[in-house]
Amino acid sequence: MQRLTRRLNRRLDDERGATAVMFALLLVPMLGFAAIAVDIGALYAERARLQVGADAAAIAVAQDCSRGNCGDMLATAQGLITANDTEGTAAQPVLSSDPLSVTVTGGTPKEHWFAPIIGHDSTAVSATATVGWGSPSGGTAVLPLTFSWCSFEAQTGGGVPSGTALQTIRLSKSAEDECPGPSGNFVPGGFGFLETGGARCAVTSGIDQKLISSTGNTPPAGCKEADFAAFVGRTVLLPIFDDFGGQGSSAWYQVHGYAAFKISGYDFGGQYNTAKKVCGNGGDQRCVTGYFTRFVELSDAWDYSPDAPKLGSSILRLIR
Repeated sequence: MQRLTRRLNRRLDDERGATAVMFALLLVPMLGFAAIAVDIGALYAERARLQVGADAAAIAVAQDCSRGNCGDMLATAQGLITANDTEGTAAQPVLSSDPLSVTVTGGTPKEHWFAPIIGHDSTAVSATATVGWGSPSGGTAVLPLTFSWCSFEAQTGGGVPSGTALQTIRLSKSAEDECPGPSGNFVPGGFGFLETGGARCAVTSGIDQKLISSTGNTPPAGCKEADFAAFVGRTVLLPIFDDFGGQGSSAWYQVHGYAAFKISGYDFGGQYNTAKKVCGNGGDQRCVTGYFTRFVELSDAWDYSPDAPKLGSSILRLIR
């Protein structure tokens, strides 16, 4: 028994030595796998931060450019990338005219934790984002209203809006001014409201499409007073029509383009108003007060086209 025990102890001593050798041999690949698992994970996290920064920077630069003044594009881009990745550096943004777009690239060297053991100290990480823009060609207006080209032209001279002075766009046939608004003498029985289908207080359309007039002098089915009240003080995109026809429930307006209007008040009759006599003194008055303005819409509810009329509003899209 003692002899057997001594043999077993000698064998265990021999195997302990072999285990130490095996561990030493496997240590290098184990560290390599650690480098792959930890350092590559850190690279993905760094790239994700840079991508968020590049996306935000491209959108910010595109917003400036779509308003007509790109400004200091590099400073704008660097500010947004730094806000998302303090070590990121922005390259000079690149503009393209066909189609209108801007590309922003951010980059930073990422130092590794384990990879230096196998000879890799750092890796250059980069992320790129491209944002395109153009005038709206179709989408969903959050209010079922349309304004005439006459009203838009009267306030802007037919160009891009530049002022902020409050205007009154009259919807009632009782209006006496030269451009009474999107009804008046245009569509008998129409007050500028559009058929919604009754599902919600919104209308989807596209350029050159004919929109059906909602008869009556109050907002159409699906609309509540709160729907209009929610947009006071806000800017919305609304269709501008340049042709019309029919009457009553068969009346229509043809979309020319889309303009941005900042709403300050309205009176559509009954409970649909922000203040009494907001349209001025008179009997059967219907109007919206506010002004046409420049506006950038980021919502996915709108499409854009380089051929759409330029009425001061722009749609942005993250291309890649």
